[in-house]
Amino acid sequence: MINLNDIKTSRERISPFIHKTPLTYSQTFSEMTGKDVFLKFENLQKTGAFKIRGAINYISQLKKVKGVITASAGNHAQGVAYASKIFGIPSVIVMPENTPLIKVISTKNYGAKVILQGKIYDEAYNFAKKIADEEKLEFVPAFDDERIIAGQGTIALEVLEDLPDLDSIIVPIGGGGLCSGILIGLKEMNPKIKIYGVQSVAFPSFYEKLKKINLSNKPSQTIAEGIAVKNPGNITTPIIEKYIDDIFIVEEEKIAEAILLLLERAKTLVEGAGASTLAALLKYRSIIPSKKTVLILSGGNIDVTLLTKIIEYGLIETGRLVHMKVKLPDLPGHLSQVIEVISKEKANIITIHQDPSLPLFPKIESTVEFTLETKNPDQIRRIFDKIKEKGYEIEILEKGGIIQNERID
Repeated sequence: MINLNDIKTSRERISPFIHKTPLTYSQTFSEMTGKDVFLKFENLQKTGAFKIRGAINYISQLKKVKGVITASAGNHAQGVAYASKIFGIPSVIVMPENTPLIKVISTKNYGAKVILQGKIYDEAYNFAKKIADEEKLEFVPAFDDERIIAGQGTIALEVLEDLPDLDSIIVPIGGGGLCSGILIGLKEMNPKIKIYGVQSVAFPSFYEKLKKINLSNKPSQTIAEGIAVKNPGNITTPIIEKYIDDIFIVEEEKIAEAILLLLERAKTLVEGAGASTLAALLKYRSIIPSKKTVLILSGGNIDVTLLTKIIEYGLIETGRLVHMKVKLPDLPGHLSQVIEVISKEKANIITIHQDPSLPLFPKIESTVEFTLETKNPDQIRRIFDKIKEKGYEIEILEKGGIIQNERID
């Protein structure tokens, strides 16, 4: 097992090539949770994620290799590609087929050859190992390696420098490399610091192992693809089992809400894996006793298309956007009555779409779809009720947590 000295040596080795990322107090999230919340902005790291730390620590120690290859959902890929470019070593990256486009493009921009293979990380990993054996390339592990773990653990040293009296830290867990490094770094310097791991409910490998349970009805995909690892690592597992204080799981909806909160309130763009730490704190704050809590925002490489969907979802969830369908008699004056209700309630009509079909016989009723920009759930409720009072049938097309079964909860 690696130790604190390995992490300190790794920091000396990688410091010329990385940023020391900021650790900043968040007034907003502190007020929301009743704790002193600090954000560690690894999303501002070179390549947009913490993974470059381990990649540089590993590749900088290689001698006389033909080239390197790895498997990654994106952030490790960019770290390996960037590190390989620094040290003049050819690199091949195998990525799952659902990897966000931004990560694929960024990895190619660092000079790596990218191969898309498999639906999840584990399938990409097996394919990369096969190529490594066939072409005699050095395989760079994403997490299950002592040099990788030591590199990721340098985050712990930075956190303690900036906040020596922290009480706890929440860390995302995929394969466990980041969490293992931080566990060793912090626990060997101050065993009293509480360290919590968080996983997506879709890929709860460590959660299930440590809690000795098997979750049912797990989603097959996650927006936190950076921690979508099916099998725990052989090296990381005993480290996490030895040191971790607790481990949490969070649902996809909670991760999406955390991404939006970080974007809107902290003015920072964080991918699903990184936002999982805020999601965990918001969900489990009542059982986390510590006061000064650090959240590791592990990366910021999120697909723009996914981000657009998350923003829309968040607006619907918070009552600032609503899609609704109203059935009206196909006679003059009825549409104007609905628009008048919306206008009086001071909601903004973004789109109106009326059934364009031209039947053989005159229509008895018409269906009109509206997208409204609203202020809050109360405003939606008033619009909803007033349209129904006029005798019109109304239906919400995309339900957030506000409207269900054609009524306001």
